[in-house]
Amino acid sequence: MQQSKQSNFLGDFVELTATDGHVFKAYVALPQGEWAAHPQGAVVVLQEIFGVNTHIREVADGFARAGFLAVAPATFSRVKADVDLGYSAEDMQEGFGYKQAVDELPAPGVMADIQAAVDYAHLGAAGSGPLKVGIVGYCWGGVLTWRAAALVKGLSAAVTYYGGGMTSPEEAARQAQVPVMSHFAEQDHYISMPSVAEFTKAQPQVQVFTYAADHGFNCNHRAAGNEAAAKPALARTLAFFEEKLAA
Repeated sequence: MQQSKQSNFLGDFVELTATDGHVFKAYVALPQGEWAAHPQGAVVVLQEIFGVNTHIREVADGFARAGFLAVAPATFSRVKADVDLGYSAEDMQEGFGYKQAVDELPAPGVMADIQAAVDYAHLGAAGSGPLKVGIVGYCWGGVLTWRAAALVKGLSAAVTYYGGGMTSPEEAARQAQVPVMSHFAEQDHYISMPSVAEFTKAQPQVQVFTYAADHGFNCNHRAAGNEAAAKPALARTLAFFEEKLAA
């Protein structure tokens, strides 16, 4: 894999192929430091509604620095390639439209692409595989992560961040096949705390944490970014993956 031309990023884009032949891009960041030769595992990173943008690539790089092979698939690719949005009202409206279009695809839809990303991550890179694979997602990627925990093969752990819609009764009825950790924001206008309580009741095996923050608190590129919430959430996420993905 060639180094990205943007020197501030650790990785670059590769092309993956789903079982139905759909070809799509994924940003891949290789493990860094002492873990370069022997990764702790692999983490598939699922985007928000803004594409595999600067923030998501930075998140993937963060997991790479922590010793994981990080793979961030372009989950909009079946309706729109190369989506890289900011956080304006117009960007949000555009991204939401792509999300709706992907959600309306016939099954398995985007799950086939997530499966391909998991399979790629499992193989490792530069002879480092096979690796145990975790998955983490933010906002729309959070609910996709929750669905993947129930539907996608080859996972060993899943972490959701403020997964939009995942506290609905329909989603809360899913049965994850791997250990799950979920992070929610107490001031989230999209996900109510009563619904989080109901989700926690329905899914007692899921490790649920809440933070005095708003939706999107992990993203330092938007106004909702909140380091006081993002830092402990990341520490918990890394510890969870270190435990569940250990060889």
